[in-house]
Amino acid sequence: MRIFPGATHTLAHTLCAAGWFFTGLGVAPGLTFAADSNEQAVTLQSVTVSATRREEPLQKIPVAVTVVNGEQLERDGRNSVSSIVQQVPSLNFRTGASNKDTSLFVRGVGTISTSPGVEPTVATVIDGVVYARPGQTTLDLLDLDRIEVLRGPQGTLFGKNASAGVMNIVSRAPTTETHGYIDQSNFTGNESRTRFGLGGSLIPDTLTGSFTAMFRTYDGNVDNQYNGQEVNGYNHKGARGKLVFTPDDDLTLTVIADYMQSHDDAPNGVVVQSLTPGFGNALAPVWASSDNRKINTDTRSRVADINKGLSAQLDWNLGDYTLTSITAWRGWDNTQYQDGDRLSTITADFPGSADKGDLTFNQYSQELRLASPKGDFLEYVGGLFYMHGKDDETYQRTLTTPASVNRGVADYSTTSDSYAVFGESTLNFTPTLRGIAGLRWTHDDLKYDHRRVSTSATAVTGIQPDTSSSGSVDEDGWSGRLGLQYDLTDTVTTYLTYSRGYKGPAYNVFFNMQPRDTGALKPETSNNWELGIKTTAWNHRLTANVAVFHSEYDNYQANFFDTVAGQVVTRLINAGSVSTEGVELDYALQATRQLKLSGALAYTHARIDEFGCPAGAAASCNVNGKPLPYSPDWKSYVRADYSIPLDNGLDVELGTDYSWQSEVQYDISQNPDTKQGTYGIWNASIALADYTNGWRVALLGKNLADKSYSPLLATGGSYIYRAVPRDDERYFGVQLRKEF
Repeated sequence: MRIFPGATHTLAHTLCAAGWFFTGLGVAPGLTFAADSNEQAVTLQSVTVSATRREEPLQKIPVAVTVVNGEQLERDGRNSVSSIVQQVPSLNFRTGASNKDTSLFVRGVGTISTSPGVEPTVATVIDGVVYARPGQTTLDLLDLDRIEVLRGPQGTLFGKNASAGVMNIVSRAPTTETHGYIDQSNFTGNESRTRFGLGGSLIPDTLTGSFTAMFRTYDGNVDNQYNGQEVNGYNHKGARGKLVFTPDDDLTLTVIADYMQSHDDAPNGVVVQSLTPGFGNALAPVWASSDNRKINTDTRSRVADINKGLSAQLDWNLGDYTLTSITAWRGWDNTQYQDGDRLSTITADFPGSADKGDLTFNQYSQELRLASPKGDFLEYVGGLFYMHGKDDETYQRTLTTPASVNRGVADYSTTSDSYAVFGESTLNFTPTLRGIAGLRWTHDDLKYDHRRVSTSATAVTGIQPDTSSSGSVDEDGWSGRLGLQYDLTDTVTTYLTYSRGYKGPAYNVFFNMQPRDTGALKPETSNNWELGIKTTAWNHRLTANVAVFHSEYDNYQANFFDTVAGQVVTRLINAGSVSTEGVELDYALQATRQLKLSGALAYTHARIDEFGCPAGAAASCNVNGKPLPYSPDWKSYVRADYSIPLDNGLDVELGTDYSWQSEVQYDISQNPDTKQGTYGIWNASIALADYTNGWRVALLGKNLADKSYSPLLATGGSYIYRAVPRDDERYFGVQLRKEF
């Protein structure tokens, strides 16, 4: 086992400090405290998670997990998966002009690809249902209870395999008491967010239900100088319903349906640097700069997206055993329009380029799990999993020059079937010593069809000539976990685990696919070692979790920048071997009855060990020893919440948080122009609440230091462009909530 220099020394001091001072609790910004009316005890409320497919205390499970409280996310105005990465230092997110281009990274590892022929490295699970495509997970989160971020390979307990981690999202369960709420937020920049919900008992002791809906609109924070319009905004609406049927004490059936419709108009990159004088002149009157929020384009980049699904989970108590069945369907429709040239004029040097892509994706999944009773020498969870996915896409590119118009149209599809048997057991050797053993067998079938036609018999800028191909591949993969867990005291537990990760084969299926892209990528495998400690101290007022990890990946599936038909594209390849290692700390402190402190810190040394340069690569392959993209070495989050009870039954609530990260490289080819420097974001809020009468009003301030940053930097050949985040500049908002 290879650990980065100084890790042993760092770990010893960190674990010692944690053992004396803290209890691990993830980020925990939304935790409440428990108080005894007589002794006036102040403690942090314990957190229960389902990361091990059982409801268990976070402090007792031998897994590195960060938990983010759903209520606090709602109060902070964080409504999507992408918005929580500031609070979870081990988690990063790649954005883009279309949600089809997004992906998650855990401990520096993730997959960057728009190809439907590759599965995500970090799996997203919402209420037990695995989402097969990364772009599906950008939807707005409704009725959220908590988000659990599991770090490291997962697969012995989850339906779909994940070689780097899992984001497990859990919504609130309906209650028997009838209740409802309406939440209205308005922010500068003409942004409005409305949420309302209603729930309660429909049939006494038998059926409960809940319904939640939301509407969100935003004009945007990027100005198009061509027509004076604001872009980079959105228009979202959706609803989610849940029914829980309990005919007796041994049977529970949960049915969930959701529908989300989104219209976004994020520009296809805002130019921050012109690499040639000619492009700089063509971009005028916009002038490139690191904090540029202006474009000059005659084509409006936009995305229309529909996410929908239906699931049924059956939990059946068979004596002391529990049988769980999760049956689900999800549909995803996505249409995107993108301005490829990012200019408003057409010249011989800079022809016009416009794209339109249509995607239809459907997935069907079935999971069966059996959980043994707790308390025996042997405890286990075992299961079967099947997922079928079918993707159909049409992508069209139009190239316009002063002398001609050329068009290329590609129709392509992928079909995937994944079968798995998985399980994990705990052997209780003594009351304080436990063994952990898990194993998974996965069989993947993947096939694709691709056909492109072009009006030009030869390659023109951004369009390859006619071609067609198809292929299929099937692979078997093994993954698993072994470890030991030892309780030093009743409030301190330690664990050491080894995990084997597996990610299935892939195809690089995209518009400009060529004969060199028709071969299947090999499965990605990983070996992960993790040493952790979870502690509780100071009468349950202080908590901390520390994890030290080292992971090695072989046949790493990654995108590498290349030039195809005169246009910069990304090619999905088996990039070789990479490794990531580091230390993570999550902590929370109930300092007084009124004051809570919490936060997280991660050091992640994610590097390319040996890069396999693809034939004909346009970018430099001299990247061994360089950082993996989207992986800052250091990232942290701190938060403070202070409440002031007033004599008239009102409460004043003060909150502030600060997230910080070191320099990050966004390009695996190590382009010096695609680095984002060190930056920090400071947010704060003040609220007045009357919980007896069920209302709360808050003033929120975002990015109070007015720091501009880029969550994405990429090259367009003759320029560098960036994505502009919502909080690229200081803004404020008012949030009103009424419960009834």
